Amino acid sequence: MSLFAKRGRLEYNFSNFISGGNLSLFITFEGIEGCGKTTQIGHLSSYLQKIHRSFLLTREPGGTELGERIRQLLLSSESGGIEPMAELFLYAAARVQHIRQVILPALQEGKIVLCDRFADATLAYQGYGRGLDRAWIEKIHSWTMDKATPDLTFLLDLPVEEGLQRAFKRMEKQTNKEDRFEKEALDFHRRVREGYLVLAGREPKRIIILDGMKDEQTLQREIISHLPSGLRG
Repeated sequence: MSLFAKRGRLEYNFSNFISGGNLSLFITFEGIEGCGKTTQIGHLSSYLQKIHRSFLLTREPGGTELGERIRQLLLSSESGGIEPMAELFLYAAARVQHIRQVILPALQEGKIVLCDRFADATLAYQGYGRGLDRAWIEKIHSWTMDKATPDLTFLLDLPVEEGLQRAFKRMEKQTNKEDRFEKEALDFHRRVREGYLVLAGREPKRIIILDGMKDEQTLQREIISHLPSGLRG
């Protein structure tokens, strides 16, 4: 039996969250390149630290030794010629390690898990972006994820042109460039964005769409406003 099976899905109303309790919560951040999700997950980490709430900050692909090695393969533009199906299975392999070695143990300990991208990204990028069969991707998720579904997802949405401009500007300051996806055609990024919006339309209670064009402080306040009442101070 998996750790997640012992924990069970969080079928509670957010308003019933008890401040100072030990209830775990799985929160993910999603969006196209340059949407600002990594900045906002950092702000939320700082906020949880300020209110003395135990949390784990992690990312996909990554989060484990194997996951970080797979990340290098997937995100570097030097890794040319990766077939979409191979790309999909690399993400799945990294996620299995991540869930079983990092995410589930943290949730079992009653921590809040903050993850920069998760399974929604696979559906958006490999499903809508690459055109792989989305039902088949969801079947892979059902086999590999141990029911580790996020309780809350923040989707930062903005035009792809703006996002890519931000992303390339950010990469100018980085020595380790993770730019393989940024170099994809504009239509690819438009399909990814559309895919995210479709997913949000399917699960509006879980996936909260935020306007990525807003300033950092406004977005930070909006994110906090969507947290369970016991975490809003």
